[in-house]
Amino acid sequence: MASRPWQPSRPTVILMGIGAVWPVIYFFLFIGFMFFMFASMSTGHANQPFNGFWLIFPIHLLTMILMFVVIAMYVIHAFRTDRIPEDRRVLWVIVLLFGGLIAAPIYWYLYLWRPATYAPAGGAEYRP
Repeated sequence: MASRPWQPSRPTVILMGIGAVWPVIYFFLFIGFMFFMFASMSTGHANQPFNGFWLIFPIHLLTMILMFVVIAMYVIHAFRTDRIPEDRRVLWVIVLLFGGLIAAPIYWYLYLWRPATYAPAGGAEYRP
């Protein structure tokens, strides 16, 4: 564990949440956009097809970069926080690296958004 745990401020947590949810939203937007592009090709306007590649490419590239940044931030947070038990840190890092699109929003909710749950020596949990 790090000497000083990383506890991001609330605005940072909200930005990290947006960064975790955007790829999921973008996935559905991308599928819809691709459906629209293929549908526009079959409308009979073969001489003027809709060229949406230049529209979607920058958004796609920025979303991919955002995904790498968010996963890197979550991996760093997993190692520097005191909210994750020692025996689950490596597991969370592996889950974040291999299941980033689905795991990032779950990690954000469990370890960044929710208030900390403390377990005193007696074993009973309470929330401040």
